[in-house]
Amino acid sequence: MPVDSSRLEGFYKLSVSERREKLAEIAGLTPEQVEAWSSSGELSEDAADRMIENVVGTYSLPIGIATNFVIDGEHYLIPFVLEEPSVVAAASNMAKRCHAKGGFTSNNDEPVMIGQIQIVGCEDPEAARGSIMAAKAELVDSCNEVDPILVKFGGGCRDIRARIIETESGPMVIVHILVDCRDAMGANAVNTMAETIAPKVEEITGGTVILRIISNLAVHRLARVSAVFTPAEMVNSGDVGQGSDVIDGVLQAYHFAKADPFRATTHNKGIMNAISPIAIACGQDWRAIESGAHSFAAHERTYGSLTHWEKDSEGNLVGSIELPMAVGLVGGAVRVHPAAQANVALLGISSANGLAKVMAAAGLAQNLGALRALATVGIQAGHMKLHVRNMAVTAGAEGEEVDIVAARMRAHDGRITQKAVEEELAKLRSE
Repeated sequence: MPVDSSRLEGFYKLSVSERREKLAEIAGLTPEQVEAWSSSGELSEDAADRMIENVVGTYSLPIGIATNFVIDGEHYLIPFVLEEPSVVAAASNMAKRCHAKGGFTSNNDEPVMIGQIQIVGCEDPEAARGSIMAAKAELVDSCNEVDPILVKFGGGCRDIRARIIETESGPMVIVHILVDCRDAMGANAVNTMAETIAPKVEEITGGTVILRIISNLAVHRLARVSAVFTPAEMVNSGDVGQGSDVIDGVLQAYHFAKADPFRATTHNKGIMNAISPIAIACGQDWRAIESGAHSFAAHERTYGSLTHWEKDSEGNLVGSIELPMAVGLVGGAVRVHPAAQANVALLGISSANGLAKVMAAAGLAQNLGALRALATVGIQAGHMKLHVRNMAVTAGAEGEEVDIVAARMRAHDGRITQKAVEEELAKLRSE
């Protein structure tokens, strides 16, 4: 179950170990799950060696917790695994700003993935396509015989579709099998079904099957999340007039991304700044999620924004996001990696749909954080203030010097540069 509240006052002031203890208490985590966080080698060499080939060790990244998320009336603490400063802070900040209207609301599709079967060499491609459609029921039954357990839990092959495409190798008949994967990402089930019915497809069409593979453009498995932000929530002071100005700035920034692929690419990268770190934290195939998202941004249109922003009749900012979300809690790294298991436990989710809506909500919040920063103080100012501790370490600061130099630089009105950090460190040491 999700936590009772995602509001953690002063969480950022606690030490790393104190944060772990607090989260363990809130989410009822086991000592083993907490230990998975606390050890830089949470993944044993034996486990790593079973996951991929030629293993020589493991590589750690920070796990940060985004707070303040309320989704469908429930509170969530969301783990991010990434190296970039300001992302967790921005997502947490924006998530807090839609509480007046109830937080985020989801409306996700069923978890249906596409398996593709490529058929070449058909004498009459249109007749071959018709033969496939005439044999749809038989092919669906053959697919479902492959995975009776999936069918038992309410999943399985739902439909068969076929289309003809023109290629440099000539016309091809492409069969799509639509498979409800339930709480799995689905690659194994879908690929096995496609491979199993390939001989029947050849017999029906008289052609030759080449590829039998899942598609990561999961247009039938879309995650949708929306939220409403009042003008008062869009500014720190609560001044509604200023809030309206911020909303107008956000909309202008969004309209830029909607109209220009060059801007939309960076706009969507900011969305994935939240989605991919959660995918990594929870043992998901983040490369598939990334490729599916960017492909969807160009699906049947010019590449554009994955989010939509508008102002309602009351002057509130209304945001929504829609993108493919092929995630799962059955199989894969989530069942092998102890830290991924701890992160899923912290979320308190028990279904792929639960994970999908959390990731989409985080993407929407992160997008607003970037748009708001760009429309007000600029993206770099906040980013550099959070990055300054790393800059202090690069300058040679040690121990308490790191936080002292960082605090002094954050208090500066001027631009934060590496040279300025080095000068501040030298000044500190001369005092």
